[in-house]
Amino acid sequence: MDEGEWAVTELAEAALGDSRRTDRLVELASQLARQPERSLPSACQDGAQLKAAYHFFSNPHIAPQAVLAAHVQRTQERMQAQGDGVVLAVQDTTELDYSTHRATTGLGALNDAQQRGMLVHTTLALTPERVPLGLLAQEVLLRDPATVGKRHQRKRRAIGAKESHKWLVSLTAVNALAAQCPDTHLVSVGDREADVYEVLAAVRQPNVDVLVRAAWDRALVSQRGEAAHLWEAAEQAAEAGTLEVQAPARPATAGKAAQPGRRAVLTVRWGQVQLRPPYRAPIPGVEQERLGPVTVMLVWAHEDCPPVGAEALEWLLLTTEALRSPAQALVRVEWYACRWGIEVFHKVLKSGCRLEARQLGTAAGLERALTLYSIIAWRILWATLVVRVAPELPASVLLEREEWEALYCTVRKTAQPPSTAPTLREAVRWIAQVGGFLGRKGDGEPGVTVLWRGMGRLADLTAMYRILRPTPAPARCG
Repeated sequence: MDEGEWAVTELAEAALGDSRRTDRLVELASQLARQPERSLPSACQDGAQLKAAYHFFSNPHIAPQAVLAAHVQRTQERMQAQGDGVVLAVQDTTELDYSTHRATTGLGALNDAQQRGMLVHTTLALTPERVPLGLLAQEVLLRDPATVGKRHQRKRRAIGAKESHKWLVSLTAVNALAAQCPDTHLVSVGDREADVYEVLAAVRQPNVDVLVRAAWDRALVSQRGEAAHLWEAAEQAAEAGTLEVQAPARPATAGKAAQPGRRAVLTVRWGQVQLRPPYRAPIPGVEQERLGPVTVMLVWAHEDCPPVGAEALEWLLLTTEALRSPAQALVRVEWYACRWGIEVFHKVLKSGCRLEARQLGTAAGLERALTLYSIIAWRILWATLVVRVAPELPASVLLEREEWEALYCTVRKTAQPPSTAPTLREAVRWIAQVGGFLGRKGDGEPGVTVLWRGMGRLADLTAMYRILRPTPAPARCG
């Protein structure tokens, strides 16, 4: 798929109130995707295009959700193409820090009143093979500086007034899409922050389930002699077997050393529990929903023998799906391990697309840029991961002819490109190669960092190739 074609496919149906705005969106997406890490002045071809880009991001009539909706429709079509398979709707939050952008207006607080920026909660559709199908939802949260440092007051607020309501907003979006994909099993996946009772108790479409990592040692509805709390029940649960997973690298944090990526062998236990609803103190003037007990399955995966100096890996997962065998419990651990994909997406968005370096003057302008660059970040992540599932696809699914020709001639040091496109695996490795990937034995497949660097280099290589390539000879008559 060439640079222009992918943008047309994803965004040509965006309802922006004027077809000229939609045309500008498609053109802008195509241009910025070629060099996602560059500033707007560097990525745009000339002054007129740069002026048009700034006008687009500052236009109050362009709603970010309208831009996103066009892409979500394409994501839905890719979900439907999965047939009766499984799609993981992984949701997570990241911070965009604009504290150094003193002149930018409309920003919220982050960890303290001096830190200014926005919280972005994104839901990404992944296959169990970790191929990203696209975004399903995205919500921007601007935290009131007056609420910073007042977490202890959160129990005095209804769920709709808390930041944790974002998990329910995402689940609502998943429910809406599930109605359009009745043959697809959608699983809303969240980390410890998603362990919100209202999420587990929420009404869902028949083909929607929730899978979250437990954060609270919740009280259980139990008989005398049975486990009264969640972790006690996990320790008493039946063993399902062992599973080897890839533990991602973790940077150093306060009080904890950095953890390198490694393979970890987990012992898995599983069982059914009934959660007792938490006590909700009455809030004057607010009618609260009365919550009842919720029956869920627990799947406890824990590392018995971590390497010396490494923190043991442990996930206590809760799922609304009725599991019927130890094998199904093991699969749910593998599904949760796919959650790392959204953290890679955030890395691409912030480091590859350099979103925190964008200076657009207002939070509203930054939100429009966020939406567009999120779609570009998805495409970079898709190119990285789809090659691992379908390496023999032609490179034309990602690159236009002139791009793969320029890439081939650069890497092979020849002036004569082939008549047919190389495979997707070959093209992706070449892109990574011009981005600094060495491809040594044992290096494995290239990651997103070298890929986004390579895509920026490819834009320059293609521009030069278009200038220097021989003009095809005119057809001879007779």
